[in-house]
Amino acid sequence: MKKIHLLLLKAFIRPFFVTFFIVMFILLMFFLFKYVDDLIGKGFEWYVILELMYYASAANVSMALPLSILLSSIMTFGTLGENYELVAIKSAGVSLQKAMMPLLVLIVFIAIGSFLFSDVMLPKANLKFGSLLWDIRNKKLSFLIKEGVFNNSIPGYSIRVDKKGEDGVTLEGVMIYDHTSNSGIAKIIIAKEGKMASDDKNLLLKLKNGVRYEESSGENTSYNPRQQFTRMRFKETDQKFDISSFKMNRTDEQGFRNNTQMLNLKGLVKKRDSLTKELDSVNKFAGMTVASYFKQNNYVKGYTKVNTAEKKITGPVLRGLPVGDRLRSIQSAVDQAKTIKETVSARLADHSDKVRNIIKVEIEYQKKFTLAVSCLLLFFIGAPLGAIIRKGGLGLPVVMAIVFFLIYHIIATVAEKSAITGTLAPFFGPWLAIIILSPVGAFLTYKATVDSALFDINAIKQSITGLFKKKKQRSKSKV
Repeated sequence: MKKIHLLLLKAFIRPFFVTFFIVMFILLMFFLFKYVDDLIGKGFEWYVILELMYYASAANVSMALPLSILLSSIMTFGTLGENYELVAIKSAGVSLQKAMMPLLVLIVFIAIGSFLFSDVMLPKANLKFGSLLWDIRNKKLSFLIKEGVFNNSIPGYSIRVDKKGEDGVTLEGVMIYDHTSNSGIAKIIIAKEGKMASDDKNLLLKLKNGVRYEESSGENTSYNPRQQFTRMRFKETDQKFDISSFKMNRTDEQGFRNNTQMLNLKGLVKKRDSLTKELDSVNKFAGMTVASYFKQNNYVKGYTKVNTAEKKITGPVLRGLPVGDRLRSIQSAVDQAKTIKETVSARLADHSDKVRNIIKVEIEYQKKFTLAVSCLLLFFIGAPLGAIIRKGGLGLPVVMAIVFFLIYHIIATVAEKSAITGTLAPFFGPWLAIIILSPVGAFLTYKATVDSALFDINAIKQSITGLFKKKKQRSKSKV
């Protein structure tokens, strides 16, 4: 390998890893902001949240990887151009295409790895992420005691504490209302201090220096109603609460396996075939329903239930029926019309759902390939763009990378939404952004090869000033 190729690889790999992890961190922060309501206040262990973030990071690779390739390629060639290293490379007889060749080989391997990742690893990560997020969203609020607030999370109990210790276990000024009695009268427990302890099923409060108040009905007669009031002081007592319903139960992942985003290429083909067969059966059933209706009403045989041979109908149909049967005939016709309308509406909704599901499967099938192709496309945009602007660091390259990536992402998102709604072919949904930006990459590569000053501010200023000078000269010559 030439020293120039080794230099380019070292100059590319370092910013690539740095930008990749920075973008992943930013996307994970967006993820936490999105699901903060599902995670806060439910008492999850730290490793559960970390596991959810780990699975979510796999889904963010489809955005982080192309953006990091675009940004690192702009930074690499921009730094080389700014330090006049590209000029030295070209003066040594190495063209820009030859200088890009080792990086192109590296990007090809990254693209192949991204395709394998999207086909093998990403469906499994989406399956883990979807099932875990379902369990988190369906978990009840954990028992969380706050200072000065009555907590009613545990059914039948209302608990309040005046102050919590810094360790989160010690309590001061504990008051408990117990509403579990069948009499409807609450029991009250007041303690000066206490400590919390818990296991998988129970929450245990160890209370000290307190009083228990209990009111119950005694001998109650019509002439002598009586109630018993009991007050019992204690130095130490234990109060146990059942919190087994607050524990998060893990759902079987097999129930989510048929989701479109959790299938590989083989599973997507199988699901598409099954949905196509179901759609054909719906269409066939609709045709059979219409045919059976016409057959039931004798339209196939060419006559109606009214015997036109015996009596000729000269006006409206109802005049040809007996007066006593007219109301019954109208009601029967209305009932049949309602039945047909409801059947057709249900079949249309079922048909639309199946068509939409088939489109989503086809889009997901194409997206397995677009991630790899987008890596190549954004490299061919970023590398010549960096050679043209000749600026390194995190200033102008970041701005240019964000602009081009936003253009790519907006086009891809709009095209995918349009494909789902049926206004665009499913094939063009994932590929439209690549088709539109491919000429841009070819144009930038050509401009970088011929040393064009496309984004050179000084060259733009000189061209503008030259135009003004020409206009002044023309005006003077006319005078």
